[in-house]
Amino acid sequence: MKLSEDSQESYSKKKTDYMKKINNVLKPKIDNRLPTVTDLFAGCGGLSLGFEAHGFLSKGWEKNKDACSSYNQNLIGDCSEVNLCLETQLPKCQILIGGPPCQPFSVNGKQKGMKDERDGFPIFISLIEKNLPDLILIENVRGLMYRNKKYLDNFISIVRGFDYLVEVELLNAVNYETPQNRERVFIVGHRGKFSFPHQLSYQISAGETLEEMAYEIPHDAKFLTENMNNYIAKYEKASKCKNPRDLHLDKPARTLTCRNLAGATGDMQRIKLPDGRRRRLTIREAARLQSFPDWFVFSGSEQSVFDQIGNAVPPMLSYHLAESCKNYIQSDFRYSLSEIRQKNSILQTSMGYQQLQIF
Repeated sequence: MKLSEDSQESYSKKKTDYMKKINNVLKPKIDNRLPTVTDLFAGCGGLSLGFEAHGFLSKGWEKNKDACSSYNQNLIGDCSEVNLCLETQLPKCQILIGGPPCQPFSVNGKQKGMKDERDGFPIFISLIEKNLPDLILIENVRGLMYRNKKYLDNFISIVRGFDYLVEVELLNAVNYETPQNRERVFIVGHRGKFSFPHQLSYQISAGETLEEMAYEIPHDAKFLTENMNNYIAKYEKASKCKNPRDLHLDKPARTLTCRNLAGATGDMQRIKLPDGRRRRLTIREAARLQSFPDWFVFSGSEQSVFDQIGNAVPPMLSYHLAESCKNYIQSDFRYSLSEIRQKNSILQTSMGYQQLQIF
């Protein structure tokens, strides 16, 4: 079932070649001259996908069975199903990437930091110490820079202790061809001249991304009930929400999370139709807003897939980061150990390696 012709015409003006572009640009293409990327806590492969699109073969490690299956169906590299811990036997790696569980540092996860058993940073420390990879890239939630900043500073101190230069940036995926406002912290350890990608001068709207999906009603559409609508009204009033939390097709989407995709909450992602009804996003709509190509196949139940999408690094953001990593790897310039230590001696804080008891 479709909406009115007037609505179709209105939304069709938002149609661009965005999906055509990412469907092509994100296709994995391996360059054997580039080293393999080891991706810890790989999820369904959002981060690895951006790297494989730039020619890096990936090797993922992930405990979730469905996410592992999604990874293996779509990427050239493979993902091993394993519950990562300090005793996990991981291979040597030249490039180490990944997104340790964000719950220890997120607002919804109570921001317990190192006191949270889901903390994955010790695994990275262990693998860095054993392998001393040429390049390290870690993604996490913005909360790591605020309430848990001391933890972040200590982690940086440890990495510097292994003779790395460390760069930290808060990037918003909306500035890197992702139709979603999504701020995440990226930590990069290197020994040369690494530069984060420059943000682009344009942004992609939800309408441009969803295209005809924005004015079609799926056969299995899930509409909000009257009670849900009443709850949302109370939620928005209590939270002093200036703009309704419905999806605005002329703007990028709000941050997609596991909770607001799959949960029937006041903050859920939803589309408001011209007739006043609201419906929840479909899996494919959520995937598009996270910049996954249409050919990407997900495994598992609806709940599982929404979790995979909500936890993923947007592949187009990863694509731009992977380009920076590729430029670094292909550059012959590296600082000497004495130069790195001199630079770090200036930057190093009073917090040392022994003060962070994470082993």
